[in-house]
Amino acid sequence: MAYLLEQLKELSTVVADTGDFSLIRQYQPRDVTTNPSLILKVAQMADYQSLVQSAVAAARLENPDDWQDDAIDRISVAFGVELSKLVSGVVSTEVAAVLSFDTPAMIAKARQLIALYAQHGVAKERVLIKLASTWEGIQAAKKLEQEGIRCNLTLVFNLVQAVAAAEAGVYLISPFVGRIYDWYQQRGGADFATQADPGVASVQQIYHYFKSHKYPTVVMAASFRSIKQITDLSGCDRLTISPALLQELGQIEGHLTCALSDQSIQSPATIDSSEAAFRLAMNNDEMAHEKLAEGIRQFDKDYKTLSIMIRTL
Repeated sequence: MAYLLEQLKELSTVVADTGDFSLIRQYQPRDVTTNPSLILKVAQMADYQSLVQSAVAAARLENPDDWQDDAIDRISVAFGVELSKLVSGVVSTEVAAVLSFDTPAMIAKARQLIALYAQHGVAKERVLIKLASTWEGIQAAKKLEQEGIRCNLTLVFNLVQAVAAAEAGVYLISPFVGRIYDWYQQRGGADFATQADPGVASVQQIYHYFKSHKYPTVVMAASFRSIKQITDLSGCDRLTISPALLQELGQIEGHLTCALSDQSIQSPATIDSSEAAFRLAMNNDEMAHEKLAEGIRQFDKDYKTLSIMIRTL
């Protein structure tokens, strides 16, 4: 009998949620995604100190008076360049979270990141720029997509975020299964083994809406807490999975059926994704409002921690 990971790769594109080169080699995903928290984690590992130090040295040379933000960009891109050598698909690199409510600043930063990749010979087609799914982030992604810079809208917790991104022509969105699950579990203490998992249900809703409305935007479910959440979403366009869960999937034998399909999907009611409707829907969804803000704060915290760490190099 085949292992679950082998079967999952036949149903969905598997993406590794890590910046660790050794784990990419081990699990051989097609794509890889990073964020400030993952970059901070691997930047502290002994195996990657030379890469970090080289990026910092280049930033100090180019911008001696204001080098730290440039250094972090260079560190993120340096990891992305190496990761691009290990996968056949795309690498996601995130714009600093502090810019999440500044559309022009996000656009400028995305262009800078793509230019850094180009300096290393990595074409923009191999890179996805990650932006928080704020209204401002979605508008930045719309402009970038028009320029041929593909985007990954992250921290998606509500259908209106997903629809606004799809209407903007965004290449890919990342709805966060586990963080939605966490929020409801912490407040209700419910046993989701016997009830509908709200994180899984959110992705199912987005997936069905996109397929029924013929959006080409890729749905990449993220932030998993269990094998069951992953298998319940098999067939989703893409699944970005942590190394621990990839390892577990690679050790479990069984028969995996396709949980999601775009066949025979009835068209749901059209969602208003105008700015006013977007802001009202996010305001009225306590979970989405809190988790989006929390995600931005955490990514910004880890960005600042990395900034402090590199001062001593």
